[in-house]
Amino acid sequence: MKSLFLKIFVSYWIAHALFFILAILVASALRPSHDLFDLQAQQPKFLSEAVQAYQAGGEAAAWRYLRSIHDAHHVRLFVLDDQGKDILGRRPPDWVARAQRGEMRTADTFWGRFRPPQFLRASMSAADGHHYTLITELPPEPPGPFGIHGVPGLGILIGIISSGLVCYVLARYLTAPIVRLRAATQKLASGDLTARAGIPGSTRRDETAELVRDFDRMAERLQTLVSAQRRLLTDISHELRSPLARLSVALELARQRSGDDASSALDRIDREASRLNEMIQRLLTLVRLESGGDSLEKSPVHLEQLIQEIAKDAAFEAQNRHCQVEVEIVAGCVVSGNPSLLHSAIENVVRNAIRYTEEGTSVRIRLETEEDSGGSQAVVRVTDSGPGVPEDALEKLFRPFYRIDDARGRQTGGAGLGLAITARAVSLHGGSVRAINRPEGGLLVEIRLPLASHPKSSIIESPAAVV
Repeated sequence: MKSLFLKIFVSYWIAHALFFILAILVASALRPSHDLFDLQAQQPKFLSEAVQAYQAGGEAAAWRYLRSIHDAHHVRLFVLDDQGKDILGRRPPDWVARAQRGEMRTADTFWGRFRPPQFLRASMSAADGHHYTLITELPPEPPGPFGIHGVPGLGILIGIISSGLVCYVLARYLTAPIVRLRAATQKLASGDLTARAGIPGSTRRDETAELVRDFDRMAERLQTLVSAQRRLLTDISHELRSPLARLSVALELARQRSGDDASSALDRIDREASRLNEMIQRLLTLVRLESGGDSLEKSPVHLEQLIQEIAKDAAFEAQNRHCQVEVEIVAGCVVSGNPSLLHSAIENVVRNAIRYTEEGTSVRIRLETEEDSGGSQAVVRVTDSGPGVPEDALEKLFRPFYRIDDARGRQTGGAGLGLAITARAVSLHGGSVRAINRPEGGLLVEIRLPLASHPKSSIIESPAAVV
């Protein structure tokens, strides 16, 4: 806290100093006027003529002359002799005597402009040997609330400007690292592990700078760990392919040399090897999507045709569980994307629904369009009649290797990769995917994809097709 405290403390006093300097400069600019200069130039003349009138006609003549000056220039004049007495016999205020002795600055000096009362001073020595001093009190300025030299609100305005400038500079200085940190956090959350918030070569050592450096160290560590995990998955997947290929060759040789008694065991080995091979292929696909190493080649994709193809393939698998696959095309949709990735994304959801739906039920695929703040979207909804998913697990379904129940995963052959591939593929196409428990039972998975700029879609009014 010491660093930020010191910066705020120093800025507070800089604001005060800036206010004081601005007030002096503004007052200095406003105070001098032609009247002040004229009065200052005529001071020796006023004093000489006043002394002459006093010596010629006494106090009465001096009073008439000083009165004429007062009426002409609206100022009060005090003429003092070398003993500090007023020639008109008046008792002047204390500040007049102090002004005569030079203890107060006059209004024509820099500092005198800020010290009331404002006055001018002139001195001379008469022919009789006496020394006379003229003190001219300037007229009072019109009052103004928090004003300087009669300008209403000028003091408040100067205070607002000076403090505003200091606060603006201080706020920019303190929040600049936080703004960079926020931008880097958003990039990191979106999957950009190269995001950093610090400025290379920065010498700041306050608390926010330390926070930025801690964030950069954390981001660098995350990038290292994730990269190592991806490399490990890629290496393992590639290394497992060779033993699997040799296993398949050995399996075919074993079929040729064995009898019927071993066929069931060999079939089981074949199924498990196929599952392992499929898992490796999905691992490689997921790593490729996560790393973004391959450029996504996009072309117009007609989702209604793609879904019909997926439904036909899925219907064959559904026969083993006495299930059906129903397709309802409300609106034809054209999206810009990679046909292979979109096919895999939707197929994984449909196959997952077939795997967990109740026997003898139907898996429904519905395609329609919707409008929202982001524009037109194609919406694919896949519903099943299975047991559903616990509410706290809905967000975790699309994580790699996540399975709600390990026993159920082993029974169905799932490895927790299909929905993870779906989520990443949909994200690469600028879409979103989510899972919702249906009130009547079962799971609803919704995929949203932005429509192409000029989709050639048509409304299909035919009823739902059963595949």
